[in-house]
Amino acid sequence: MFRDFNPGKFIVWVCVATFTALLSLRLDGELDWSYWVVFSPIWLWKGLVVLGALVGNIVWWRNPHYRLEGQSYIQYRALLISLGLHLFLLMFEVLVADKLENHRHAWVSVFAPLVLISIVSIAACIWAVKHDRSFELELFCSVNLLQFIFIALRLDEYLHWPWEIVFVPAWILLCVSVVAVLYSIIFAGLLLRMPDVNPDRRRTSMNSAIGYTCLVAPLLIFLITLASKLNGNTSATYTSVVSPLYISYATLLLMSFTTKRANQWWFGLRKDLCQFLLGVCPLLQEYANISYSIPHLEDSRTGLQQPPTDPGVLTNEKRDVVASSRRLEHRVVVPALSLEVPD
Repeated sequence: MFRDFNPGKFIVWVCVATFTALLSLRLDGELDWSYWVVFSPIWLWKGLVVLGALVGNIVWWRNPHYRLEGQSYIQYRALLISLGLHLFLLMFEVLVADKLENHRHAWVSVFAPLVLISIVSIAACIWAVKHDRSFELELFCSVNLLQFIFIALRLDEYLHWPWEIVFVPAWILLCVSVVAVLYSIIFAGLLLRMPDVNPDRRRTSMNSAIGYTCLVAPLLIFLITLASKLNGNTSATYTSVVSPLYISYATLLLMSFTTKRANQWWFGLRKDLCQFLLGVCPLLQEYANISYSIPHLEDSRTGLQQPPTDPGVLTNEKRDVVASSRRLEHRVVVPALSLEVPD
């Protein structure tokens, strides 16, 4: 399950889901906390990013021989690009928290770092495609540039459009996403009707169709209810408005177990997190890689019935055969140690 686990994405979506719950409760008046406390999951996310990048840079500069390993230079540059985008995003989040708490800035100035991120993200996406790197955050910011500008102008009342019109860029993106979801569903259905298709391919296409449906459909429902709430056409609370998002969050958390591995220079690990934990904890390396199974009532290899609870009724010959068959059931999947017996 942890073979393709991306711990960074898992932590990000846990923090975002927690922040969404706290913010909706604060807007509904259920909590009287300061907005600086409401944004605490976001501060935790950014703190881990800055700490991980700092440790990665220290390891990079103190160990020059590590730079010769595979694609170390590409991964290190990806680390620096991601760090820069997160710092600008942190600036935007600080301005939002200060605006909600003290009402000191115009929304146009608050969204200025986000607009700058969106422009830089276009070049970051091109670089990521050339070097086969993941770019979810960069893609999200680059395609929503116009949406960020519309929201800032509407909040400052430079525009007096209904929120349905303000969200037009988001509607366009969601329409494209819905078309992609329908295509994935149709493709998965066609594969199910083809008997000569590999079962693994069928299962992968079906999982992709279900995952994209659970990701896009709740976003569409959320955007419709949010526009109605901001226009004053409904008395629904913000907690009920954001409730469909938790389906998308749960889907993204599950998808973090099947995505590409994170940048190996975060915290200077230089390897997958699971491999790092196995190296740090020798007990996990020695015992967690052993597969155990309960013997069946009839062993297909020996043809013997499972022994009764009283071992005294077994003859010595049968007891030896049963013991040897049980020893075969305990097999090492990944040998952790290599023992050499001297002559």
